Amino acid sequence: VQLVESGGGLVQPGGSLRLSCAASGFTFADYAIGWVRQVPGKEREGVAWISNGDGIAYYGDSVKGRFTISSDKVKNTASLQMNRLQREDTAIYYCAAFYENTPVGPVRIPAMWDRMNDYDYWGRGTQVTVAS
Repeated sequence: VQLVESGGGLVQPGGSLRLSCAASGFTFADYAIGWVRQVPGKEREGVAWISNGDGIAYYGDSVKGRFTISSDKVKNTASLQMNRLQREDTAIYYCAAFYENTPVGPVRIPAMWDRMNDYDYWGRGTQVTVAS
């Protein structure tokens, strides 16, 4: 099982970046896919999640209106388009996944938003730095 992030880097405030997450080794369509970020010394923060079941996306308050998450169930990839980046967006961004398509019914993203220790898979992260 692998989640491999790419697309991080250095960008000026107000700029844009697009992160990608390539998934392999599991049934992508049965999992919700999301992005979590962390600044060293601080708690992890949920950024955006999307359900591969119903396609509904959810966003953290600090990124609503600026970030867009998408998922491609054919290519087994997820992307995070980040616009109008701010210095406060500087962090390591991790791709993560949890099993949502359970036999007893779907697991909803809002219920899992803060349950990061219960996520099934994690990538190794990609650094995003917003600085002039």
